[in-house]
Amino acid sequence: MPLRWLRNRGVRAGDALLLIPLGIIAAVVAADVLAPMDIHLGPLLITAPAVTASFAGPRTVAVMGAASIAAQVAIGVARDVLDTRNVQAQIAALVVISALLVVFSVLRERHGRELAEVRSVSAAAQEAVLRPLPPRAGPLRLASFYLAAHRQAQIGGDLYAAVRTRTGTRLVIGDVMGKGLTAIGDSSLLLGAFRAAAHREASLDELVGYLESSVCWNLNDPAEADRRGEVFITAAFLDVPDDAPVARLVSCGHPPPVLLHDGRAVPLVATATPPLGLCGLTSRGPVDVLEFPFGPGDHLVLYTDGITEARDGTGTFYPLTERLGTWAPDGLHSPKAFVHRLRDDVLAYVNGRLGDDAAAVVVQRTTHQDDNRPGPPAGHEAT
Repeated sequence: MPLRWLRNRGVRAGDALLLIPLGIIAAVVAADVLAPMDIHLGPLLITAPAVTASFAGPRTVAVMGAASIAAQVAIGVARDVLDTRNVQAQIAALVVISALLVVFSVLRERHGRELAEVRSVSAAAQEAVLRPLPPRAGPLRLASFYLAAHRQAQIGGDLYAAVRTRTGTRLVIGDVMGKGLTAIGDSSLLLGAFRAAAHREASLDELVGYLESSVCWNLNDPAEADRRGEVFITAAFLDVPDDAPVARLVSCGHPPPVLLHDGRAVPLVATATPPLGLCGLTSRGPVDVLEFPFGPGDHLVLYTDGITEARDGTGTFYPLTERLGTWAPDGLHSPKAFVHRLRDDVLAYVNGRLGDDAAAVVVQRTTHQDDNRPGPPAGHEAT
């Protein structure tokens, strides 16, 4: 009956995992029947449903428990001891423990479904907050990755986004101080403000000023009073015009992007600007905008400090610029290929265990121009 039920469930009789508990039952029955009368091996039958519970659902566990009980009855009949207290106690113990294993399997299956639902919600939240970058934006090709430090997490305080304007493309990459839901909320706030304002601000310094005001306005809320002075966001903002082979960068306390040009990797170090969210705790002078050549074939790597602060087994930081410099001559023309190589290399460097969330965006300028610029916002005249 157990084998017929398993076949009806679509399970192959030769399945290696199911052969293990079935083999245990057969071995225990044979050994017990052949053993001397003073040796009782029947209690070992409970290992069959116990092993099954490690990989199968409650119904299969129940079937294997029933098979173990039937095997114990068969042993009692074969040895003519079915009416003894010892065998009856063994049968009763098998019934109780098998029932408990079925209950535990039901609970495990329920928790598995709940975990799947939580992961589904987390994935939806990630897509809503940290939207995937478009593969193309005007003359740019884009690719990105996000690595959460905790395996069960989908998203944290690292952020990135790209917005098309009437004259080019603007990008942001940032890192919110802290972890958990608070960091996700701050990340969502900055991304929302950036997407709303990126196409309206005339210059990068005005955009940064607007975002600083947005973050500080949120922290001035009474509910956020205990966090004032304790929250900041490092960020790098990039403005790439469609019609000129240059790019402009503002860095608010963020690690310097790396430009790959003519087979060399060059960090772009801009004049230090305080992180967002300090809200008057430090003086914020004029925003320095670094303009640099960015022509067809050039790549720009934006990243968070989870990459450069990743450590190997000896405690050595990940040498990002050196790595990129060795890859530049390899002809990795696709940002997607670059992103895959960087992601795999970072994970291999830390043996799969990151100490902090990490994100990276690779931008390449091409000679091809996609006509995907947005029209003027409602109520605004084109300039």
